[in-house]
Amino acid sequence: MRRKTKEEYIEIICLLEKELGRAQTGMIAEAIDVKPPSVTEVLRKLEEKGLIVYEPYVGATLTPAGLEMARELWRRHKTFADLLMLLGVDAEIADADACQFEHHVSPETLECLQIFLEFLRESPEGRRCLEDFERFQKQRG
Repeated sequence: MRRKTKEEYIEIICLLEKELGRAQTGMIAEAIDVKPPSVTEVLRKLEEKGLIVYEPYVGATLTPAGLEMARELWRRHKTFADLLMLLGVDAEIADADACQFEHHVSPETLECLQIFLEFLRESPEGRRCLEDFERFQKQRG
């Protein structure tokens, strides 16, 4: 089992908090397939960094800084998922792959990808390029 990043913890805390109002240690452990003592250790570190408020036996909630981090991660995820789907990747696969990419990209690269996606969607030249690409994909079978 690979080690989970603090970003993955922030994402799952955000999701659980939205769904259930809080993110208990056991819920987090189950969601990301790690042992509860490991979750507790990470939660304490995230609290020290000011990203969450953690109460043992109650759960964790995001601070404004943690919520901002979660929003940024979602923006990264969406950028990659959108790009992959534009390329013809199935939505479920694009979503899974985006989860990997979002944690390993520089802000500069992300910004360039976002500008490129905006160009493809909003400019006549970009839309023509997408149409040509779709035709090309169909020809290849």
